[in-house]
Amino acid sequence: MSSNTGSGIGFSERSDSMPRKPKKPCAYPGCPNLTDGTYCDKHRKEARRQYDQYERAADVHKKYGRSWKRIRNRYIKEHPFCEECFKEGKMVLAEEVHHILPVSRGGTNEVSNLMALCQSCHTKMHIQLGDRKAYR
Repeated sequence: MSSNTGSGIGFSERSDSMPRKPKKPCAYPGCPNLTDGTYCDKHRKEARRQYDQYERAADVHKKYGRSWKRIRNRYIKEHPFCEECFKEGKMVLAEEVHHILPVSRGGTNEVSNLMALCQSCHTKMHIQLGDRKAYR
C-alpha cells in the first residue's frame, strides 16, 4: 500500500507564479533599454511631459478635475460594461465614460448625458463627432 497522501500526480514542488511576459525595447528613439511598459524608467517622465505639453489640450484640467474623476468612477462602478457592445450582445468591460453631448458643446456631467464605453467604441464615437482622426 502506498503512503502517498497527495493528489497522486507525483509532483513534489509546484510553482504558483505565472510566467512573465518578455520585456520589450523602450519606445524612446535610440534607447536600448528593455522594459515591461512602453518606456523605460529613464524616459517615462520625459515622454509624459512631452505628451502633456504638445498633444494634450491646455484646458483639460479645467474640464476634467477631481469632481469628474469621482463622477466617472461612480458611473463605471454602476455600468461596468460597454453600453454599445452590450446592445450587440457582447460583454466588454468599459474603460471610458463618454459625454453624449460633449462638455465643450454645453454638455453636463448628469448621468443622462453619460455612457460607459470600451476604448474601441469611445474612439469610434469621437471619430463620428469629428474631433478625432481615423488612423488606418
